[in-house]
Amino acid sequence: MALETVAMGAVASITRRAADRLRAGHLWVYRSDVERIAVEGQVEPPPGALVSVVDSRGIPLGSALYSASSEIALRMVSRQPGLERAAYLADVRERVAAALQLRQALAPEAFAGAGTNACRLLFAEADGLPGIVADRYREMVVLQLLTQGTAQDDVRRVLCDVLSAQPWIDTLIERPEPRIRELENLGPAPETPLWTRDGSDATLQTVFTINGTSFHFDAGSGQKTGAFLDQRLNYAAAARYAHGRALDVCTYQGGFALHLAERCSRVTGVDASRAALEVADRNRALNPTLPARVNWMEADAFELLRDFADQGEQFDTIVLDPPAFAKTKRAAEGALRGYKELNLRAMKMLAGGGTLVTCSCSHHVGMEEFLGVVRSAAEDAGRRVQLLEMRGAAPDHPAILTLPETIYLKCLICRVG
Repeated sequence: MALETVAMGAVASITRRAADRLRAGHLWVYRSDVERIAVEGQVEPPPGALVSVVDSRGIPLGSALYSASSEIALRMVSRQPGLERAAYLADVRERVAAALQLRQALAPEAFAGAGTNACRLLFAEADGLPGIVADRYREMVVLQLLTQGTAQDDVRRVLCDVLSAQPWIDTLIERPEPRIRELENLGPAPETPLWTRDGSDATLQTVFTINGTSFHFDAGSGQKTGAFLDQRLNYAAAARYAHGRALDVCTYQGGFALHLAERCSRVTGVDASRAALEVADRNRALNPTLPARVNWMEADAFELLRDFADQGEQFDTIVLDPPAFAKTKRAAEGALRGYKELNLRAMKMLAGGGTLVTCSCSHHVGMEEFLGVVRSAAEDAGRRVQLLEMRGAAPDHPAILTLPETIYLKCLICRVG
């Protein structure tokens, strides 16, 4: 039976708690809040089906993409119940076009050749496109289809059709996110590009620039879609305050470190991944005019900071940009302890008047909690810490105020007296 035919008869009844969240603007329904799913002639809808969502009284709330395996069982895509697959695909087409137009306004420098040619084009729920993420790296667009309802050929065809019309795209590649694909029980992504302008097999590598700094890109390796474009403007902000001897903790491929090298005399980038540091070193070679002396260290962040503190090392600028410590709500308490330890050690190593740039990408740790951790670290370190800037993700990563999970990146720039 066709997916759209089944979906018309699929109705998910949800708890009052979940219904209240949806009415308040949230867009997810967790599996524990699904009371029952009624499907004509079947036990449950197929993975990725469109399902009408109703409250416990049967009042319609809209249509959602259904996942048979994720804890997020329903992702809302429309306030209209009974949405058919063809209408959903038409909505995807319109929303992708609107998102591209919005990026022209949010990140004009990425389209004007003004020292930046990379940005986020599509940001899932923030653009009304749950399960769809796309990033631009120069002439290449890397796509992630992260749900059972979107990792389907009909969605790929729509995306290829709309994106290939953009004159600055030559290659469209789908890159799997292993952990998400496992949670969603998805099959492998296509191994070849989804589309190339000349129809040939495209290279998976390019060089892109952000804020005038060049970086290697390989669509077949690295984290996320390949780089951390959400930090793009935070890199530039950190460089404005950076001075002297700098330490970039969890540097990955050198994003902060190479921006610090514009202003500092010496920069040390630290990461636990040798592969990431090898790319960082290649990125340094792409930017030969940077004045700073840059070196890389393969080490665990906590162990290195402890060793540096024991050795009496001092820095004028320190950046802390660790991976998400809290991938679940239950992990938040442990994450707060980890953030405090990193910030405490960094504050103790900063010279008077030093700059601390400290980040968290854990959406389970809110800004107020993160501020509290940094404040507590300042108290324990006995340092006077002035908060100079509170920052988040770049504007091409917009958040939905009624979906707090989209407000994930925190970046504080501080002066430590």
